[in-house]
Amino acid sequence: MLRKYSNSRSLKDNIRLGVLTAFSAGMVNVASVIIFFAFASNVTGHYAILAQEISRGQWYQVAVVMGWILLFFLGSFVSNFIVINLTHKNKYVAHALPLVLEMACLLGVGVYGQFSYQGTLVETEILVAFMLFSMGLQNGLTASISNFSVKTTHLTGLTTDLGILVSMFTQKEYRADRVLVGKAKLLFAIAGSYLTGGVLAGVLYDSLQFRVFYVVSAVIVVVILYDYSKLRYLQFFKRRKKVPLEFSRQPLAEPEHEYAIED
Repeated sequence: MLRKYSNSRSLKDNIRLGVLTAFSAGMVNVASVIIFFAFASNVTGHYAILAQEISRGQWYQVAVVMGWILLFFLGSFVSNFIVINLTHKNKYVAHALPLVLEMACLLGVGVYGQFSYQGTLVETEILVAFMLFSMGLQNGLTASISNFSVKTTHLTGLTTDLGILVSMFTQKEYRADRVLVGKAKLLFAIAGSYLTGGVLAGVLYDSLQFRVFYVVSAVIVVVILYDYSKLRYLQFFKRRKKVPLEFSRQPLAEPEHEYAIED
């Protein structure tokens, strides 16, 4: 999921990445709505709120919402900055590091919420800010490494693309296009996974409360370790393959004679 970059990725790579990250984004967004009454996986609604607060002259709220939008932007910026600057050194690390940062943000929200959260407005605004930054990290990463094929934290553009694709599939020539069919499979998988993650968060919240963010973090760990385990296996396999090859190249030893022949 994380080792390959841009056009070298297969449809299966993108589906795996899209399904797991969309699942986590759905959980984060629903948990945020339940706890804070605010969306955390996208900024479309926040732009509308920003316009409303500007028109009303509520400048503190303008600053808060503007900060949320900028943090989502910053998360995306940081993800792609890491990818384009570290990929040539270690592609796996470059692609996994934004997810590690995302997980750290979400664990921070979970730990603070479980042990220290008092329900104040300032606390709420800060925790939502952390979640928006984490979702910016995730969306920036998935879009960057998939050549903008995978975006998992919001579904507006995805739903638009699906509507266009379904209309195209009313024509036989488009139904036979493997690229378009593959794109539709990817988009349906992302939408279904996002919805499933959201439903699970809603079900689990009553019993887990803020600990639901630990579950989200566990999903991100799966994404990170999936490729790590494959890399370890490939390295082990290459070593096993290399050892017999090197052994076979060793020169044969000269035979030793037990008795010397005297003239």
